[in-house]
Amino acid sequence: MGQILAREGEEDTGRRRILSFSSEEPVDRYFGPEILDHAGDAVNLQRLNEIGVLLFNHDPDKVVGRILKAWVENGRGMAEVEFDTDAESEVIFQKVRSGTLKTTSVRYRVDRWEVVEAGKTSGDGRFTGPCSIARKWTPVEITIASVPADPTVGVGRSEGEEALPLDLWERQIQINQNKMR
Repeated sequence: MGQILAREGEEDTGRRRILSFSSEEPVDRYFGPEILDHAGDAVNLQRLNEIGVLLFNHDPDKVVGRILKAWVENGRGMAEVEFDTDAESEVIFQKVRSGTLKTTSVRYRVDRWEVVEAGKTSGDGRFTGPCSIARKWTPVEITIASVPADPTVGVGRSEGEEALPLDLWERQIQINQNKMR
């Protein structure tokens, strides 16, 4: 399970937290298992580090804080965030602080996919198909999530389905046709 931790020395009073927002845990999508690669330079953190915001349940109208720093560590996307002090943010912050809200999610854009067929191995030998691996991807926002797709951190929705390669759509059509027979 993903964690949201208080910064050392600020356990009771500080508004800053360290959290994990993504992992390489496969998440079932309509096109099959999806994996977010965290190796090397797979994750482009520039946007999060320059203008990143912390949302509640992926709602762009519910900004509850800012991202101070984002990085990759041990195959996970990590961030230091700071909660705002307005009334709406305070409600979410108190739920995080009490442990009611424990999980996170991330909205992202995939720039390059690797599709691994059933029984085959990915190019780097780390994953076995069937799966689709986001080899280059950009986190757009981090959210405190009530119900994440990946309970180990809360990997969430991908921004823009148009980024999916045509063969994924063709595979889904074939699966649908097979079910109709």
